[in-house]
Amino acid sequence: MATLYRKRLVPMECVELKDDVIVYQDADRIVTVWNTLKPKKEFSHGISYYVMNEGIKVSKFYRDDNSLTYIYVDIIDTEYNKEEDKFIFTDLIADVIVNEDGNYRVVDLDELADAFKSDIISKDYLVASLNRLNNLLLSIYSGSFKEYVKFIERFEANIKVI
Repeated sequence: MATLYRKRLVPMECVELKDDVIVYQDADRIVTVWNTLKPKKEFSHGISYYVMNEGIKVSKFYRDDNSLTYIYVDIIDTEYNKEEDKFIFTDLIADVIVNEDGNYRVVDLDELADAFKSDIISKDYLVASLNRLNNLLLSIYSGSFKEYVKFIERFEANIKVI
């Protein structure tokens, strides 16, 4: 089974997601279920869908009672080391939060700008982040974002296995 890492640029860290359980994997997609690394009042566990060829990670965050807090979409870059069967998912800072009622908000664009200004994020990563964010927003506007959610729902029965 593959090893997964989350790499953040702000603050700079790379953490193995050793407690995440892979419930689905193919050449372009991975679905994991997980408990939070650091417990939070607003959510305790969730499910994440890495859409590697589109540069996004769609996560559903749940409270202790299994009710949905919100859907959180990270803009990511994926590196794969075949010899080690290791994925490194780099957070490209910009995110979108989607509520159950369909309302959404784009967050952390100020952090993205600051990271670029401070030479923390490269021009290539900045451009990739903005292009992927644009594609994500177009999928929300068109209604096709629901297909990501439907795909995740196929695996929600696995959430309590961890």
